[in-house]
Amino acid sequence: MSEIAIIEAFSRMPDRRRKQGTRHSLQLCLALFTLGVTAGNQGFLALGDWLKSYSEELKELFEVRRIPSYSTIRRALLNLDYEEYSARLASFFEIKPLAGETLALDGKVLKGSYLLSSDNPHCEPHKAITLVTAYLVERGLILRPEKVKNKSNEITAIPKFIEAFSR
Repeated sequence: MSEIAIIEAFSRMPDRRRKQGTRHSLQLCLALFTLGVTAGNQGFLALGDWLKSYSEELKELFEVRRIPSYSTIRRALLNLDYEEYSARLASFFEIKPLAGETLALDGKVLKGSYLLSSDNPHCEPHKAITLVTAYLVERGLILRPEKVKNKSNEITAIPKFIEAFSR
């Protein structure tokens, strides 16, 4: 595989997939996913159509014999550390707030991320996952989200979040 900047952006990310039967690197799957979404594909079926349409060009660009299917890319995303993915993506695109830009902060609870004791008697119940995200208003860009600790809320997490940007 060639040395392409987007492949390098995802190098050394932990691959939590089973090693048995793995044909395509996590870096290639993430690069194709990122390029597919950037090209305007919404959903895995649209991504699959895009991969088929540009199969020859993508094989030549990435210097591979086969391009992963959309379902392979979907499986690669299942156990992905999204905080690390978004941090590497922001770094790759060099997304940083500029002086004078408006930075909007918002906390959101991920729908369906909680587990009640009545939902599954074999698992410990847990609270919903809360994320704090920064949005650059003038450029319409979202910076990497930050997970809020379980015993906290977004109001207490925001000062630490802002501090990380001032470094």
